[in-house]
Amino acid sequence: MTIHRFRALACRLILLGTSPLAAVVVGAQPAPQPGRATSRTQAGADSIRPIDVELAPRPTSHAFRTTRPPTIDGRLDEAEWALAPVIGNFIQQLPKTGYPATFPTVVHVLYDADHLYIGATLYDPEPKKAITAGKERDFVSSASDLFGVVLDTFKDRRNSFLFLVNPAGAVRDEQTYNDSRTIVDAWEGVSKVRTMVNDSSWTVEMTIPLRTLRFDATHLPQEWGMNFIRRVRRTSETSYWAPLERQYRLHRMSKAGTLTGLDSLRPGRNLQLKPYVVANRSTGAQVPAAQRGSNGDVGVDLKYGVTPSLTLDATYNTDFSQVEVDQEQVNLTRFSLLFPERREFFIENSGAFQFGDVTERNYRMGASPNDFTFFNSRQIGLTPDGRPIPIVGGARLTGRMGQWDVGALDMQTQRAFSTPAENFAVLRARRNIFGKSDVGMLLQNRAATDSTSWNRSVGMDANIRIRGNTIINAYAARSDAPGSTADGTAMRTQVAYRGRRWDNSLLWKRVSDGFAPGMGFVRRRDFQQFYGTIGAHPRPLIPRVAELNPYVLVDYITDLRSQLDTRTITGGMDVALKSEALLSMHVSDQFDRIERTFTLVPGRTVAPGAYTWREGVIKYSMAPSSRFLGTANATIGDFYSGTRRSIGGGVAWRVSPSLGVETSYQRNDISLASGDFVANLAGLRARYAWSTTVLGSAFVQYNTQTNSFSTNARFNWRWAPLSDLFVVYTDRRDSESWAQNERSIAVKLTRMLAF
Repeated sequence: MTIHRFRALACRLILLGTSPLAAVVVGAQPAPQPGRATSRTQAGADSIRPIDVELAPRPTSHAFRTTRPPTIDGRLDEAEWALAPVIGNFIQQLPKTGYPATFPTVVHVLYDADHLYIGATLYDPEPKKAITAGKERDFVSSASDLFGVVLDTFKDRRNSFLFLVNPAGAVRDEQTYNDSRTIVDAWEGVSKVRTMVNDSSWTVEMTIPLRTLRFDATHLPQEWGMNFIRRVRRTSETSYWAPLERQYRLHRMSKAGTLTGLDSLRPGRNLQLKPYVVANRSTGAQVPAAQRGSNGDVGVDLKYGVTPSLTLDATYNTDFSQVEVDQEQVNLTRFSLLFPERREFFIENSGAFQFGDVTERNYRMGASPNDFTFFNSRQIGLTPDGRPIPIVGGARLTGRMGQWDVGALDMQTQRAFSTPAENFAVLRARRNIFGKSDVGMLLQNRAATDSTSWNRSVGMDANIRIRGNTIINAYAARSDAPGSTADGTAMRTQVAYRGRRWDNSLLWKRVSDGFAPGMGFVRRRDFQQFYGTIGAHPRPLIPRVAELNPYVLVDYITDLRSQLDTRTITGGMDVALKSEALLSMHVSDQFDRIERTFTLVPGRTVAPGAYTWREGVIKYSMAPSSRFLGTANATIGDFYSGTRRSIGGGVAWRVSPSLGVETSYQRNDISLASGDFVANLAGLRARYAWSTTVLGSAFVQYNTQTNSFSTNARFNWRWAPLSDLFVVYTDRRDSESWAQNERSIAVKLTRMLAF
């Protein structure tokens, strides 16, 4: 069957939306849904008019209670599936916003007291051409055909659990907070998924134990927020059950539909124990003497559902030997860099503690978590240069209490290097108001166990959303430490708008010189910032162009004595193509006042003074439908007392669903009054998945700015649900002398026990 004939069949079925046959085959409801206008003429597909996805009513469907759980094998051949209401009528987000999806998708939802079951048939005239980004867990979703579901189990239109599946049966799961503001892709939920590819479709069968999902079983009637996604990568088409505008993603829960019919659910005790045993051997000049040689250890993690909406996580003798090493970065600024958290215990439920320079997708905010993060979990159990400090253990409580989202954390570390044994305590509370907004507070205390030092901080914040597109963010925070007399405060206010045609934002921010939260990251102090931007989003009738985004921004930063420190004036243009490729370019006029000499590389410094320069930047990201994914960027212009010529990019090659290879390279040619230098950063990564549960990966990094060459290789076998065998090899060397700074190999076995 050709694509044209397949499209024609789909259009005929849509136009027959009132017939029972259409309801069964296509997933249409017995009557046309409001907002989904079609023209019943013989013109067929050409007469279909797009709906207004912003104004379209949110759909509702019903889950069917089954007494015979289906066999999860990807076949969808059990009679129970036919008893469940049909969910269909997916609407395109890309490339033709508001039009019916080209290929039909049919979904059924079953449940019993302990499980949720989802079955999906994804029709495709050429299903064997579906693109699979990889077999490994947490595959790259943007580069793959996929089906996905998101569940808002409290129907608060804010938080969710998300599951994505590709044709190979690989799963990507995520936890999201605050209507897409925070996405935790390291969250792992128990699920079982099987897929099959046949002549006219590929199918998905999925079961999710209800104890994986937090919900209040006492709240009746039980209704959940829900949405589904279908992506056909080779045609760059993305469609949803509850239609979404271009700027939103699946986890935009304020735009989701509703699942009803859930009754007599058992959330379960949700008690999980995960003991581990680890053996490792470490050598190298930068490995502490106490950690050299061969070592072994045991420990345990615990997860317990205190209430249906509160979860306790505890850990004893915490070990992170399986964690991938940090990605190298080149720093051409006078400020510190924030490295992302990679340790699973701290990533899970991290959204409950978010406070600081938050960002919203598709908004230009002027500040980000890379500028200020009030609670930075990397302060726990790591030195500033990333060396591990032993963690005795700790506990975390997260969830909901009425209208409050709460989080509490307490961790204890051992003495290591020159750092004393310390206790870290955090309390976060956030109250939902006005449906889509919240106000909250955060308290932190970091104290040496011997009471020789301490640091305390407190903050209050508000995140207000008006009519969905306008947001107001504000916070005020204070830190305190022994002997501190300086003003230790930080505050921010921002108003931003993002509509179909315009985006704009205004920001004011002030950080005092004495603001130093002991558990936070603060990139810059002693300044106040004034930021403003305005941009347009026309969708011209230009072949292959989906949207243009011309914009201007002004970023004006002074010290607290109102003397200009930094100024950036930028004019730019983003060009989004229908293939989902993206071209970005901008020109900036820069000013920076330097009070103290700072070093970029040994022997190459920037002297005190006032500097003005201009630079141009261009970036391009290839369409993810290609077998090769690529990015390229270039920067050219003046730079302080000299010039800068930078090029960079990367290529990811999907050799097969099992094998992927990625390369990246960045070259910075810098000329300064103190001399010239070149900062190179190169990386090579390979992944091979024997199956959806067995994965091997390796990567090497070379950074001339820090004279480092590092290698990391990992083998991971998920031999039972949330139970893993890891083998990890790490090697770090000085790239000039080739001296070995660290070499280690670790073998770790975990077992999840559910009760």
